[in-house]
Amino acid sequence: MFHHVTTGTLEYSVADSLCGAVHCFSTRLGGISQGHLSALNLGLHRGDDPAHVLENYRILGDAVGFSPADTVCGHQRHTDLIHVVTEENRGEGLLREHDRICDGQITDRPGVALVTFSADCTPILLFDPVRRAVGAVHAGWRGTASGIAAKAVEAMTRTYGCDPANIRAAIGPCIGKCCFETDSDVPQAMLMALGGNALPAITRQGDKYHVDLKFLNALWLSRAGVGQVDISPDCTACHTDRYWSHRRMGDARGSMAGIIMLQGGE
Repeated sequence: MFHHVTTGTLEYSVADSLCGAVHCFSTRLGGISQGHLSALNLGLHRGDDPAHVLENYRILGDAVGFSPADTVCGHQRHTDLIHVVTEENRGEGLLREHDRICDGQITDRPGVALVTFSADCTPILLFDPVRRAVGAVHAGWRGTASGIAAKAVEAMTRTYGCDPANIRAAIGPCIGKCCFETDSDVPQAMLMALGGNALPAITRQGDKYHVDLKFLNALWLSRAGVGQVDISPDCTACHTDRYWSHRRMGDARGSMAGIIMLQGGE
């Protein structure tokens, strides 16, 4: 189950499945960014004042339990690439530049906060409380079709010796089936990847289709053996007062983030 947390003007959500890990799914509420980026923009490449973005991370981190210096941000390009993160990567993407392209990150190092960005795409956070490892995944429709969520689970199993049955997942706020209207290429990609199991996620309406990315990512996680998955009920495109939505706002928007970190010393 997901829960909204409000501290002053700041609002974010947390998931029961990730209890024991420092984590959050941000909203657009509670920061200091201005204009069309108001207020909690967490993307450095949205045209925002970098000082405002850094302060937004500080505000969110003070409430959740991480610092800006803990964060690791990849360059997301709708790939299925998973990067193994260590302490040496702390600060990358926020405090210093790097050229690493990936749409998934994993780590077993305490005090390293993995960041995945979203503004309609699906943010997925992973936590193995037994082996003490975490992951953060960005799944647009291409990443969903390629099974990036399952590939992150496989990477945690291969790299850290995780048992998938011990891994818990949370699928954060993203565009819902109600608003994700597509051409035939998207459902065709899902059917090629998942076969008939993808059919419940696809509804045809005239020449267009509506596709449920949350259902499909949960299916990938189930196939990978994940034991518990919480799914946010929120649609980012339906609730632009709370969330950024690329579908509704285009480029005149900020970025939200799913963030997860193992507590230090555990």
